[in-house]
Amino acid sequence: MDPVIVAKGDSPVVLGLPHTGTYVPEEIAADLNEEGLRLRDTDWHVDRLYSESAPGLHTTVAATFHRYVIDANRDPSGQSLYPGQTTTGLIPRTTFDNLPIWKDGREPDERATAARLAAFHAPYHAALRAELDRVKARHGIAVLFDCHSIRSVIPWLFEGTLPDFNIGTDNGTTCAAEIERVTAEICAASGRTSVLNGRFRGGWTTRHYGRPGDGIHAIQMELAQSSYLATEAPPFAYDEAKAADLGRTLDTILTAISDEALRLAAQR
Repeated sequence: MDPVIVAKGDSPVVLGLPHTGTYVPEEIAADLNEEGLRLRDTDWHVDRLYSESAPGLHTTVAATFHRYVIDANRDPSGQSLYPGQTTTGLIPRTTFDNLPIWKDGREPDERATAARLAAFHAPYHAALRAELDRVKARHGIAVLFDCHSIRSVIPWLFEGTLPDFNIGTDNGTTCAAEIERVTAEICAASGRTSVLNGRFRGGWTTRHYGRPGDGIHAIQMELAQSSYLATEAPPFAYDEAKAADLGRTLDTILTAISDEALRLAAQR
């Protein structure tokens, strides 16, 4: 299976989908324990959610492999996203509930990590970089909208209940203020809960590609799965009514970002 699937769109927005994939090669699956094989920490149905909210308009770059193979939203050097805070690494050792996912003695070593970087992580980011460059060449600007979701209650990672919309711009450094502002305003006006640069202020992908001075902007959207799933436990069923309502807001956000990006490009 190809490690990444690209669908080209015409807008200045590129949707990154690093955590929707569920593919685990057989030789890697053989090392996962029963908990690991549940793939509990997938960004369940986020690809469907965005494809239904704005079909064909925006470019999508989607990883097909699961984050337990290797996490496409982590620094390839292995450096922590949030030093001093609880998080999972480049190849997770545990679930978001701090439960081991590998059979005893079968955790990936440095050699396995290097192989997975080459086979999965690098191709995903090569495709993402190529699409951002293509979009920028066409429009004079590109906006990476990094699409994520997570269970709304995970005590090991954060206290309390996560807001529906969690916007990350690494404290305003990864995109123009206008793009951050329109996103936050639409989320606030939606009647749903939202936060800007809270627990999730943007992962490695957002921080790595977001270079507003170079015409490439990046913003992360972490959705609480309770906002569009019927349940945040297996089978993680998609709630079509909830998703349709949320999708309308996402479409409004992406349209506003696209319009703002084109306005900014015209001023350059």
